[in-house]
Amino acid sequence: MFYHCLMIVLTIDQRRSRSSEDKVEALVKQANATVPVVRPFQRTAGDEVQAVLDNASEAIRLAVMMAASGDWSVGLGFGQVETPLPKETRAGRGPAFEFARVAVERAKNTNAHIAVHGPSTEATRLEAELQLTACIVAKRRATAWEAGTLADEGMTQQQIAAQLGITQQAVSSRLSAALWFEANRMMDESAKSLARQLQMLGEQP
Repeated sequence: MFYHCLMIVLTIDQRRSRSSEDKVEALVKQANATVPVVRPFQRTAGDEVQAVLDNASEAIRLAVMMAASGDWSVGLGFGQVETPLPKETRAGRGPAFEFARVAVERAKNTNAHIAVHGPSTEATRLEAELQLTACIVAKRRATAWEAGTLADEGMTQQQIAAQLGITQQAVSSRLSAALWFEANRMMDESAKSLARQLQMLGEQP
């Protein structure tokens, strides 16, 4: 076995699974169709899903959005994985998988439903950032999502106002109340930090 490959592992567990419908298959299908992965999203056991990624930005954004939905507890682990990686995600081994397991169990006991674990103290700061961001995103109203999604597509506030049939001031108010750009920046900076951690770990002898 070799541990020279550094990856991000997401372990996601459905909340309130005993009292709600099974949402795992829908998640697996949608995530695999839209998120670039090293190993695909796959049901591991019960109501749990796991995937292996190497893109910090994609991993961070997905983890936050899943946690903020209120339907999932999300554990993000980063570090070494045993190579060669098996084709089946659930057959993967190594510290990153173990860290993700620890993280998802901790996530189940937090208000933000997300936790981070890894081989460096940076994981603690990343966890705090993502928990705060997830709480912010969770409080967004549908009207904020409507305007924010268009903003993320590159539209100006004037264009968004015309598209939605509201005033530019109303667009600004929606984005401001949702802390839209601030949360986006936090996720971007968290992703950069995670990418740096992976790079630094890779440079260690």
